[in-house]
Amino acid sequence: MAQYLALTYTADVDWWAPEQADELAEYRRFGVEYADQVKASAVLHPTSTATVVRVEGARGGPVVTTDGPYAETKEALTGYYLIEADDLEEAVRIAAEIPAAWGGAVEVRPVILAK
Repeated sequence: MAQYLALTYTADVDWWAPEQADELAEYRRFGVEYADQVKASAVLHPTSTATVVRVEGARGGPVVTTDGPYAETKEALTGYYLIEADDLEEAVRIAAEIPAAWGGAVEVRPVILAK
């Protein structure tokens, strides 16, 4: 079986806030329904907690950090699922069941496994 990373792009919200309870319940339902295929998953804190790291020049150059989100967008990277599937078609079918796909987007990418 191949592995695919399903990156979720949704509104940049605090998923633990009470007003997100109904939608968070949908994500939990997805996790239970696809427990055999989902090998790992996580929800990310809002982008306001992000730190962007850059190295000027090249390796060993000055490290520059910026607090907060990198870009203003309608949707932000808010989480991921590591999915095990027979092929891309099956991974896409599973990704379509992730609630992020219903009002945001899910990017599905194959994982290169180390040999």
